[in-house]
Amino acid sequence: MPDTSSPQLITAAPWRAAFLSHLSHLSSPTFTLATLHPTTQADGAPTPTLPCLPRARTCVFRGLWATLPQSSSSSAAAPRNPPLYESDLPVFTTDARSDKLTDMFDSAAAGDVEASGGMTGGGGPVEAVFWVAAPGVRTQWRVRGHAWVLGPDVEGESEGAGRVRGVLEGRMRRVVGESEGGGWSFAREVTGHFAGLSPLMRGSFRSPPPGTPVAYHTGKGEAVGQRVDDVEDEIARRNFRVVVIVPDEVDQVDLSDELMPRRWLYVYRGLEGKSKVPGGEVIGEWEKVELWP
Repeated sequence: MPDTSSPQLITAAPWRAAFLSHLSHLSSPTFTLATLHPTTQADGAPTPTLPCLPRARTCVFRGLWATLPQSSSSSAAAPRNPPLYESDLPVFTTDARSDKLTDMFDSAAAGDVEASGGMTGGGGPVEAVFWVAAPGVRTQWRVRGHAWVLGPDVEGESEGAGRVRGVLEGRMRRVVGESEGGGWSFAREVTGHFAGLSPLMRGSFRSPPPGTPVAYHTGKGEAVGQRVDDVEDEIARRNFRVVVIVPDEVDQVDLSDELMPRRWLYVYRGLEGKSKVPGGEVIGEWEKVELWP
C-alpha cells in the first residue's frame, strides 16, 4: 500500500487531459517504444564511448498507473483496488522474456537494481512516441523517462521491489479518502492489468520465449494460440509484467494547423519546482515552455 505519510503530488500534470483526450481518437492506442540495448565493441557497438544500440518496437498503451481502465466484456473476474489514487504515468504490459525488458534492466543507472531473478526493478531510460492523426488533432507526443517493471514479487522485501514501490508512490496522488473496502495494493493492480487483457492475449504469455528459433523444443505448457481464463495461471503470470513509465519530459507537437504548427515541452520539476527554461511557466510540478516546432 502506498505510504500516505510522504508528500503527495498536488495537481495533475498540465499535459494529462489533452494527452488522454487525443489517445481516445485511436482505435488501438499503440505507440513506439525506444530503449537502449547495451552491447560491447565485439558485439557491434557503434563506438567504444557509446556502448549501446537503439531498439524500437510497437506497444499498446494500457492507461495510466493506479487508474485501471473499465473492465470489458472479455475481462476476467479479479478484485480491483479502490479508487484512492491516480497518476500521470503511462502503463504497458510485456513478456518477462522479451528483449525490451532486458534493456530496461541493463541500461538502468547504478543504484536502480533489479530484484532477485529480474522480476521487479529496472529503471532504464525510454522514450514512448504517440502519433494521433485524427482530423483536428494531428499531434505527436513523446514521453521521455524511465521504465519500471512490476512482477509477481512487487509486494516483496527485495531491493528492486522496494525501489519500484518508492518511485511510483512518489508520483501518485490521492484523489479520495480511505475507502470502506480496505487499502490499496500494488499486487492487486498488477493482477487487474492481467485480468483486463483478452483470454487470447493472456494466453500469449504461455507462448515459447519471444525471439527463439522455432526449431527449439518448447517448454511444458508452452504453445501459441492458447486462451487463458484463470487470472492466476501459473505459467502466464510467471511471464507477465506490467511496465510503468515515469516521465521526466513530455514533448507535444501540434500539426493540426498547417500554417501555424506549435510545440510545447513539459519538464517535471517536483513539488518545489522552479523555472529553468527561458519563457517557461511552472504549473504544479511541471514547467511548460513553448518551442519552435
